[in-house]
Amino acid sequence: MMHYACMESPLGEMVLRADAHDQLTGVFFVGQRHFPTLTQSPVSISASRSPVLRRAAEQLTAFFNGERRAFDLPLAPPGTAFQQRVWEALRAIPPGTVTAYGLLAEQLSLSPGHARAVGGAVGRNPLSVIVPCHRVLAGSGKLGGYAGGLERKRALLTLEGVELPASHRAARPQVPGDAVEPLRSGML
Repeated sequence: MMHYACMESPLGEMVLRADAHDQLTGVFFVGQRHFPTLTQSPVSISASRSPVLRRAAEQLTAFFNGERRAFDLPLAPPGTAFQQRVWEALRAIPPGTVTAYGLLAEQLSLSPGHARAVGGAVGRNPLSVIVPCHRVLAGSGKLGGYAGGLERKRALLTLEGVELPASHRAARPQVPGDAVEPLRSGML
């Protein structure tokens, strides 16, 4: 049985989903691409009986308030083994940094030609914000896509200190472990 709760965020209403083992399985912006079919109506977060949903809402609120940069929650996102590998790699991207789909493919010991497959897995990430798919840009440095919409992606990156010009370009994609400092104001 799944448990659902809704919460308000500065970027719009979000629906949180947990499984019967009280593990977080979904964080979605209402109306985003790949929004799941709900098996029941979400309750307000204050009415939720799921401890993980309440903790997720608290941590997301702290993140949006600039008081938290990482999440400490039990996660169980449904997906294929390949998607799981990609989502685990996303969790290793530090806040305030970005990478590119091709570089993420290389990090996973895949050829850069697998960037499209990696992009497909990134786009299916069911844990928006928690698993930071917003930190992945196109190889050209443009924002690329985001299931929650490009304005939300831009807002999330800005919240983390990555400033992108109006053209949506980044100076240089960064990959975890890269010795280059995170993108900051004035670096573009």
